[in-house]
Amino acid sequence: MQNRLRITIRDIPASEALEAHIRDKVGKLESFFDHIISCHVVVEMPHKHQHQGKEFTVRINIGVPGSEIIVNRDHHEDPYVALRDAFDAAKRQLEDYARRIQQKTKVHVPEHIGHVARIFHEEGYGFITGPDGTERYFHRDNVANPSFDQLQEGDEVKFIEEMGAEGLQAKRVSVGRHHLPE
Repeated sequence: MQNRLRITIRDIPASEALEAHIRDKVGKLESFFDHIISCHVVVEMPHKHQHQGKEFTVRINIGVPGSEIIVNRDHHEDPYVALRDAFDAAKRQLEDYARRIQQKTKVHVPEHIGHVARIFHEEGYGFITGPDGTERYFHRDNVANPSFDQLQEGDEVKFIEEMGAEGLQAKRVSVGRHHLPE
C-alpha cells in the first residue's frame, strides 16, 4: 500500500524522522488489517494565539473496502504523542470494522444430496453415497435430523462434506421432512 499512502505535514518543518515514524505506524496497521486500500495522514500545527503554545493536530483517513475510517486528534504539544494517540484510535476503529465485516461475511458451506448406502446402528456409523458416487463416512454424532436410529439404508439425506483423517466425511446429516418415517 506504500504508493497509496499520503503524508501531509503543514505549518511545521518537514522531518524525515517524522515521516519514517508515520510509515512505521501505518505498516503496523497494515500488519494488523491487510485490507487497507489507502491512508492519508495529516500532521499540522494550526495557527493559535501566542499564549496557547504549540499544539499539533493529527488527522488520519483510512480507506477500507466499502468504508472510510477517520480519526482526528487535537491539542498535543508533541507531534509523536499526537501520532501515537491517533494511531491507537485508528487501530481500535479498524478492530471494530474487522468485527463487523467478519459478522457480515459468513462462509457458505454447500450442502450435498446423497443416500444412506450402509448403516451400522450398533456401531454408530454409516456411509452416504453422494451424487458423484463417492462414499462418505458419517458418525451418529453428525446426524442432525432425524435421530441416527431412525435412519435407514436408501434414505435421501442432505449433508456437508469435510476432509477427515481417513478421507471424505459427511457432517450435519439430515433427512428432508418428506422422507421421515410416519
